Amino acid sequence: MILITGAAGYIGSHTCIELLNANVEIVAIDNLCNSKAESLKRVESITGKKIIFYQMDVRDKSALREVFNKHKIEAVIHFAGLKAVGESMAEPLKYYDNNILSTITLCEIMDENKVFNLVFSSSATVYGAPNKMPINETSAVGATTNPYGTSKLMIERILNDIHQSNAKWSIAVLRYFNPVGAHESGLIGEDPNGLPNNLMPFITQVAIGKHDYLNVFGGDYDTADGTGVRDYIHVVDLAIGHLSALDYATKNHGIVTLNLGTGIGYSVLDVIHAFEKASNRKIAYKICPRRPGDIASCYADVNLAKELLNWTARFDIHQMCRDAWRWQFNNPNGYQ
Repeated sequence: MILITGAAGYIGSHTCIELLNANVEIVAIDNLCNSKAESLKRVESITGKKIIFYQMDVRDKSALREVFNKHKIEAVIHFAGLKAVGESMAEPLKYYDNNILSTITLCEIMDENKVFNLVFSSSATVYGAPNKMPINETSAVGATTNPYGTSKLMIERILNDIHQSNAKWSIAVLRYFNPVGAHESGLIGEDPNGLPNNLMPFITQVAIGKHDYLNVFGGDYDTADGTGVRDYIHVVDLAIGHLSALDYATKNHGIVTLNLGTGIGYSVLDVIHAFEKASNRKIAYKICPRRPGDIASCYADVNLAKELLNWTARFDIHQMCRDAWRWQFNNPNGYQ
């Protein structure tokens, strides 16, 4: 049985689908601070399978211990965490407390129960502002530009120290780039609280009429069209990557760090134009000053994931946009 923390979130819910479709038994936990239980109900509808769900915070050691006592957990996929770069700049302590403490608590309870297989949801933000593209796993880390990225980097170091202290641990650290898109059913997708912090959900909300226009932060970067370039990966590809990483971690002792992306960089304007084509709607936008913490360009070298996991992203930017639009069109107010 696999424990999924942050299971009701955007990436967690899509991963639950892939696990259930692969006939893997799961236990889901989420405190629902930035997600909704409705997502897991829809996962059940899509898969035709029931989910054991606990609404709880991973930092609640006694509640987490109870989950491990009730179920025979063999491995954990750890998604739970706060993830908004802008919010992390305004409230750094909130991010350090939530993201780091939850991981320490989880690892303590795993260790108590002799569960040593872990897949951790990290981020390409640990690379900071890299000097060259594409970014591979040996690229320098540490010069993070926001507390969100710093919290992920600190957790990576904690996990490396845990493995150094006990060779029984088998950990896959997944540094993923920019998840977008939605399940092809249109039943689950990205449903941010309040104003979206990420590009794609903001574009879809402009398309559905929730906002008049999109703010494009920075038109003077050293990129082909002046807007920021990112590696966008379909959330279903990302979910499947977690299954591959879980399989690898359960068969190999040690700690491995892997990029999950497509290896292709798209600018903000590239994404806008692709979405316009997918939705047949015009996206109004305004070029605004750069946001603090943002960088010009970020895309992955994904060869190591292909080599070790036999995994590669399948969906292109056009499929990402089509699926994101289907989700938003069918659910104009998200899960509400």
